[in-house]
Amino acid sequence: MRENGWESLLDDVSSFCDVHDILIPKLDESYFPGKSKRKSSGVSYEHHLCVEVFFVVIDVQLQELNDLFDVVSSDLLLGMGSLNPDNSFSNFDKGKIMILAKCYPSEFDDGKIRDLSYQLDTFIIHMRSGNPKFSNLQGTRDLAKALLTLILPVATATVERAFSSMKHIKNEVRNNIGNHYLNDCLVCYIEHDVFINVSNDVIIDRFQNMKTRRGQF
Repeated sequence: MRENGWESLLDDVSSFCDVHDILIPKLDESYFPGKSKRKSSGVSYEHHLCVEVFFVVIDVQLQELNDLFDVVSSDLLLGMGSLNPDNSFSNFDKGKIMILAKCYPSEFDDGKIRDLSYQLDTFIIHMRSGNPKFSNLQGTRDLAKALLTLILPVATATVERAFSSMKHIKNEVRNNIGNHYLNDCLVCYIEHDVFINVSNDVIIDRFQNMKTRRGQF
């Protein structure tokens, strides 16, 4: 059915060209500019149409796009395009994603940028490993939904854990505790498995070495 459709289309084009006296060139024949048949350009019709017409038009369109978007906007678009999951993340480009991350210095300091470099290597390995959760994604929108579905239960549990801990920290005795001090207490309470390995002597030495320990306390 498809071949018959193409044949019908070609027949229509040929009929149109015949009616309007339009030459249908053969791509491997020499190209003659204008209506002259005496002076050949030295190139084939295929070269003329591909290089001198098609590529020139593409270059003009690219130049127009470059004039519309500055460097930062281009980096954003290229970075987002590199996360496109189509064709098993065929557009994945770690370098472009790193440039995208550097557009957000408040979110990615030097340490996080270094961590991101290793995380992206792990990310693309898992994405291309045939995991059914990521095998049929179409576009970055689907990727964002899939990642959100994975992290939402963890984020929800973390928030619930924080609120539960707050009931123990901010009780009736310490009802007027400030936000900064409350955050510090919550970190120590929630991450008690980490802080239990810190001895009291280390804490005392740290506090005594503070020049402004009154303010810190």
